[in-house]
Amino acid sequence: MPEKTQHTRILWGAGSSRPLRALWMLHELELPFEHRPIRSRSGETLTPEYTRLNPSQKIPTLQDGDFTMSESAAIVNYLATTYGAAKNLAPPADPRERARYDQWCFFVMMELDANTLYIIRRHLDLADVYGEAPAAVQTARECYVKQAGAAATRLARGGPYVMGASFSGADILLTSSLAGALKRDLELPARLHDYLALTTARPAYRRAVIDNTPKSANA
Repeated sequence: MPEKTQHTRILWGAGSSRPLRALWMLHELELPFEHRPIRSRSGETLTPEYTRLNPSQKIPTLQDGDFTMSESAAIVNYLATTYGAAKNLAPPADPRERARYDQWCFFVMMELDANTLYIIRRHLDLADVYGEAPAAVQTARECYVKQAGAAATRLARGGPYVMGASFSGADILLTSSLAGALKRDLELPARLHDYLALTTARPAYRRAVIDNTPKSANA
């Protein structure tokens, strides 16, 4: 539904793919918001103020008026459902199309994130925090490449976007994962490189990348 009243909208978080997803959807919807670019492992997520908002002490967190929520994929879908109709970004209403949309979202968050890419990031990029685990990292890399191949096969059946002709929140999730895979030198099928060229060319994505890069961080 369209926004009826003006209220405070705040997005907390920056510096990783998770807040990037929420920032990207906010920019796609052209919603006004205040950005508080706190980062993980900086101490900023451990303050009493932030812990009251998000007991998990993770980023991102969205405050939308008197409603507060976390989990990047949930934020993306909440924003799309609540404000996306005018921008053709609301998830499908048809039950089967919605099931297909949800399938993509869950696939990305599990097979291309929690089960693979996050393991690589945790035990490679953040090995000083979580410890090295070479066997787990290698297995995760192999599994990611396999599941990326499955994503390419599904995209080849339709496209150019996940749901066909229209860009959606599921594309935000998939793109953020694939971009993270490229940063870690994972091999992706040509079909996914073409897909990334399309989605990362969107102006809202480029604005989100700028917002997601803290001013003190190295480029």
